[in-house]
Amino acid sequence: MKAGIIAAGKGSRLAAGGILTPKPLVQVGGQTLVARALHEAAGAGAERAALITSPAFPEVAAYLRGGTWPLPVDLTVWDSPNSLESFLALAPYLDCPFLLLTVDAVFAPGAVGRFVTQARSAPARGALGLTTFQEDESPLYVHLDPEGRITAVGGPDHSGYITAGCYYFQPEVFQWQPRAQSLGLTALRQFLAMLAQDAYPLVGLDVGSAVDVDRPGDLARAEELLLTGRLPCPP
Repeated sequence: MKAGIIAAGKGSRLAAGGILTPKPLVQVGGQTLVARALHEAAGAGAERAALITSPAFPEVAAYLRGGTWPLPVDLTVWDSPNSLESFLALAPYLDCPFLLLTVDAVFAPGAVGRFVTQARSAPARGALGLTTFQEDESPLYVHLDPEGRITAVGGPDHSGYITAGCYYFQPEVFQWQPRAQSLGLTALRQFLAMLAQDAYPLVGLDVGSAVDVDRPGDLARAEELLLTGRLPCPP
């Protein structure tokens, strides 16, 4: 198994809140977010990682090139126009089943490894990690049938689950790139919605509480999650 890590965002909401450190280098639980993602991937069984970051923050690439990591890292530095293009840019490196992480997703200890174990044995071609913790500015709701198969991504908010920032795919998923481009899709969430609409076999797996670190206030919640392994339900 390999891992893909998307760390190419601009971190504009953190910056607006006064945190000027590039998001991948923001520390949570004594580790930068990008180091945490690499260690999560290795702990879940990945043998190599492909990571994309932005040239707007050369210190991130320098940090990655100068660090010692638990697995080899294929680094792409590119000013990708959107999250879907960031994902697709990793395709040349992800030629076997892979775990996909977004750099700003923080999980309880052990959650990513359990997700991969379940995803590998699931009767599907891909899996989306889901959470019910919905203190997210723009949650992406996922709808499941009684067997846990994903029937829709996006849409009304009556679903109890949202995406948590971890995914598991077979490399064939990149064969949907031409269709995505023909539809003019620009976001990873739109790509996931397209897969569900086209009945691509996906399952949803509950990974417990997760925090999407977008704003300064998310850091305290992420620290709590790492310390206690859980979060209180939002009001």
